[in-house]
Amino acid sequence: MKRKLIAAIGVAGMVIGLAACGSDDGDKGGRKAGADGYKGETLTVWTMSGSNPPGWTKAVTEEFEQKTKAKLKIEVQEWNGIQQRVTTALSESNPPDVLEIGNTQTPAYAKTGGLAELGDLKKEIGSAWADGVNAPSVYEDKQYALPWYVGNRVVMYNKKVFKEAGITETPKTRADLFKAFDAIKEKGDAEPVYLPGQNWYFFDGLLVGKDVSPVRKEGGKYVSNLADPKVAEAMDVYKQYQSYSKAPKDKDEATPQQAEVFAKGKTGAVIAMGYEAGTAIQANPAIKDDIGFFTIPGETADKPEGVFLGGSNLAVAAGSKKQELAKEFLKIALSEKNDGALIKEVGWSPKNDAMQKYTVGQPAAEAAGPAASKSGGTTPLIPEWAPVENPPNPIKTYMTLVLQGKSPADAAKQVEGEFNKRLGQQQ
Repeated sequence: MKRKLIAAIGVAGMVIGLAACGSDDGDKGGRKAGADGYKGETLTVWTMSGSNPPGWTKAVTEEFEQKTKAKLKIEVQEWNGIQQRVTTALSESNPPDVLEIGNTQTPAYAKTGGLAELGDLKKEIGSAWADGVNAPSVYEDKQYALPWYVGNRVVMYNKKVFKEAGITETPKTRADLFKAFDAIKEKGDAEPVYLPGQNWYFFDGLLVGKDVSPVRKEGGKYVSNLADPKVAEAMDVYKQYQSYSKAPKDKDEATPQQAEVFAKGKTGAVIAMGYEAGTAIQANPAIKDDIGFFTIPGETADKPEGVFLGGSNLAVAAGSKKQELAKEFLKIALSEKNDGALIKEVGWSPKNDAMQKYTVGQPAAEAAGPAASKSGGTTPLIPEWAPVENPPNPIKTYMTLVLQGKSPADAAKQVEGEFNKRLGQQQ
């Protein structure tokens, strides 16, 4: 499932009347369970298409209904047009009680006042989550959602190509990986890596690894930070990777689908999400046994390369009249047992090192786990970020300009105006 950042558009005056949406007992809509639990009540949960797999959904539903005596109603939404549906729903007097929202969308929705605070719940069930996994759920130091699932990129490689080039061990450092690419290049039968010039989320991971943000605050507003020397360092790493590829410098990984290129059997590796193996196998079933995965190696063997953590959070609508019941659902849905079941069924990344045990049998998730817990991060967690990624993404333009020969400083200057314009758009 290809994750897309969807801009959350705030509605002026949206928070007006939200305080009146609760019950009259002053409990903000949170009714405590009686002797029969929450019998007779129904909790409505919005999930996105493809997010709640059948095994996980069945187990969580049964556990929730048995524990609370309430009914669980899961309504599946499509990504297309979701920003307006969520914005509208959060402003109404009877919103869905729990909602799935893209993890980097959370600050934009939190800013509107439409999400309930969940700090106490996070302490109860998520105290061990990796900081990078939980960070997208926090806005202005308050917990407005909880991480449901995350995924990050790994090296998906062709075992046959690596073996034929004499590579017997998976690379543990970036230098080792480039040596492997050199060996494949020297043999001459395959492209070492397929990496188009605008794989922005891989580049964002390199920024995470350099501990630098693409934006900075100046005079009370966010502006481009692409001129920062650390951004140039990250781009230099990307340029080294891209030098081993024949992929176009002005396209992204979906144009064409990189997994379909990999499926032809003439590519050593791609920087990919685990689910892209399925795309490759669908395009060429014969490649199935040749596909392997390993963690994107960093500069040293003890710390993997920085990675972008994409995924979804679960949030409670501030206007829900069933706050306590919603929290009971989150305790069950996000328990370690059910998180582990989701990893096993789908292959998402574990939320900390201890949960790596659930990746057994999921080689892509196993490869993704170390980076997710040790060196994962996201795009800037600010409401102003969403318009930046609307096409044409100025950061993708920056990447292409550098790969085509411009200096990082000149490329940053060329896109600065458009970048700042987007950061200044009202949400």
